[in-house]
Amino acid sequence: MTTTLSWLNRRNALRGLIAIAVAGLVATLAVLGYLFLVVRPKLPSLDAVTDYKPKIPLRIYTADHVLIGEFGEEHRDFVPIKNIPDMMKKAVLAIEDTRFYEHGGIDWVRAMGAMKANLAGGFRQGGSTISMQVARNFFLTREKVLSRKLNEVMLTYKIEDALTKDQILELYMNQIYLGQRSFGFAAAAQVYFGKTLQELSVAEIAMLAGLPQNPARHNPVSNFKRAKARQALVLRRLHDLDYISDAQYEAAQHETLHINNKGQEFDTHAEYVAELARQAVFAEFQEEAYTRGIVVHTTILKADQDAAYESVRRNVIAYDQRHGYRGPEAFIELPDGDEEREEAIDEALGRRPSSDGLIPAVVLSASASEVRAETADGDDVRIRGDGLKLAAPALSSKAKDGIRIRPGAVIRVAQDKKGWAITQVPKVAAAFVSIDAATGAYHAMVGGFDYNLQKFNHVTQAWRQPGSSIKPFVYSAAIDKGFGPSSLINDVPIELPGGANGEPWKPQNDDFKFDGPITMRRALSESKNVPSVRILRAVTVPYAHEFLGRFGLDPARHPNNLTMALGTGAVTPQQMAGAYSVFANGGYKVQPYLIARIEDAEGKVLKAVPPPPKLTDEARVLDARNAFIMDSMLREVARSGTGAAATQRIGRTDIAGKTGTTSDAVDGWFGGYGGGIVAVAWMGYDEPKSLGGREFGATLALPIWIDYMKVALARRPVVEREAPEGVVQLDGDWILEEYAADPTVRGIDLDEAVPGQAGVPVPQMEGGEQPALPGAPVIAPVSPAVPPSTLPNVAPAIPPNPPPETN
Repeated sequence: MTTTLSWLNRRNALRGLIAIAVAGLVATLAVLGYLFLVVRPKLPSLDAVTDYKPKIPLRIYTADHVLIGEFGEEHRDFVPIKNIPDMMKKAVLAIEDTRFYEHGGIDWVRAMGAMKANLAGGFRQGGSTISMQVARNFFLTREKVLSRKLNEVMLTYKIEDALTKDQILELYMNQIYLGQRSFGFAAAAQVYFGKTLQELSVAEIAMLAGLPQNPARHNPVSNFKRAKARQALVLRRLHDLDYISDAQYEAAQHETLHINNKGQEFDTHAEYVAELARQAVFAEFQEEAYTRGIVVHTTILKADQDAAYESVRRNVIAYDQRHGYRGPEAFIELPDGDEEREEAIDEALGRRPSSDGLIPAVVLSASASEVRAETADGDDVRIRGDGLKLAAPALSSKAKDGIRIRPGAVIRVAQDKKGWAITQVPKVAAAFVSIDAATGAYHAMVGGFDYNLQKFNHVTQAWRQPGSSIKPFVYSAAIDKGFGPSSLINDVPIELPGGANGEPWKPQNDDFKFDGPITMRRALSESKNVPSVRILRAVTVPYAHEFLGRFGLDPARHPNNLTMALGTGAVTPQQMAGAYSVFANGGYKVQPYLIARIEDAEGKVLKAVPPPPKLTDEARVLDARNAFIMDSMLREVARSGTGAAATQRIGRTDIAGKTGTTSDAVDGWFGGYGGGIVAVAWMGYDEPKSLGGREFGATLALPIWIDYMKVALARRPVVEREAPEGVVQLDGDWILEEYAADPTVRGIDLDEAVPGQAGVPVPQMEGGEQPALPGAPVIAPVSPAVPPSTLPNVAPAIPPNPPPETN
């Protein structure tokens, strides 16, 4: 009986096993049928991987190929598999898919291990291979459900059939998301370390290789501790697989990593340039501009841009500090508890926009001899001695509450070779632009003090009164009418109709002094207002008003009356650069341009600016003789006039330009050129107000201009100007040949009396020649064939001391 039951049990067990096997076979056939008859036909086309077109952002470069801007939803830089360092590939495979080159897409050995954990409580861990991740990243969601898994398996095999292993790995290493908006390991290397893949150390490679599993959890910017633990795991795998030696393993474990916490940074501050280029490309390519990998090459030069940026920053800060400390930016309560205090400090500093080198900090303690403050990085900063100089009034016990520095005050600090100092973010705005005089190509552009604080580009968008920087164009109109640098203008008070409340208009010189008859050269050099008004009246307003258009200025934005001579119209720094280039290049109008060429991701040129043609008569807007005479007068301004500091500090003989200060010193300008470069600097408040009673274009804008030009002209030869045919010397200075015998252009208003006084006598020399007057060059009459070294547009070896700046 027992034997019979035992036999029956074995038979039943065998039947059970057969039944299970049959059921398993049926289930397998059913799954296979489902996969091949239902899932496979619905699989998407592999065009996305076989014809891979990554979303590469728009990138902007200088003329010397320095990256200055990147725009797009994704930071991505496609790198072919052959150019990816071997260690980077080994690190990724070691931690993500060790048997990648051995399996056919699904690593069943690894999958079985994952299945045991999944059966215990859902899909909590996976055995995804790199091929499976490619399938998921390109076509599927990350939702852990069975149907998605089945689609992933079939897609994986389809991809393995269509691509080689190297092609699959290339897709993975360029497509995978790695946090901080970076896709692919090349982009991540730039974002986290500011390096190319080839520059990464083993420790840095291991840190990046640990990111794919969970970019948020292992992000070294936000979770450095977890990222470091993941890096240690990658290093251990590399060591276990003999991909790195004992020495490499030990060194990588102890290497100090420098993570870039500020996001993507560029080698040159050219944010305003990059934004202009972005706008131009978007206008043509729309949203595709941000995904096609378009590359824009601008005309900007890195060294010039660096010099312009640093000059604007340095001189704006210098102006701001001349006018005193305004007080802390805010005040917060500091809790007693350490943790609560740190949270309060972090919250307060998190609201402060960053500005290059001007670091926000919260004061922990303050006295007249020392201030302690904490920065957002947690640094405990101590400021003493000269570092307290700017804020000394705010440390006084008598300081008002609104400016007194005390615990909880939010201030700005800066560090230099001398140590830490209290500073502040300037409120004043500034702009600088330089172009090539012959082509119009931009060399540098700084649209404001800090793009992070204000996106408004003052170079292209700020319409401001030019003040005396408009005078050269009025004087050029006078030369066109036959007047010359030696023409005498009566610098005496003048009364004209059109003043306020029915009163006469009485223009004044900035120093309220009148010098009687002076030459036109001296009137421009010393920026005399009254002589300039008289010159404009002699030329006639309609003629001069239309004449402005020759230089690219917009006549509609300038008054059609005598105040035009004092710069009461509106210009942009960009316009002024183009206008001064006419004097710099001998009378030709050039169109400033920024973009040299646009390429697609493969380097194919989509659009290019043809090489600028030689300056021809078609581009001429000013008589070459007029340009030559004006150049000689503008060199005089930069040699002995209101801009004399330019020649003194730069030490060249080809510096020319004009200062400009508007009424009440609301705007400060300097526009000029030298060595084939035209540059314009401006400073003023966005909400117009006086920059200070003792501030002028020479103290505001000229220092910016000089600091830039000292760098930009360092390797450029001096540009000499030969006198063109058709100019002759009269009374020791130049004049158009056809007007040499015309007595009507020898003087303006010389017989006009000072209001309430007798007429001003004009001294005469024998033969009717005018005597040499202060500020006028003493030059014997010569012909145009005389060498340039004897002409008045060449500076003397030792420039005279400049007179006080005038409007």
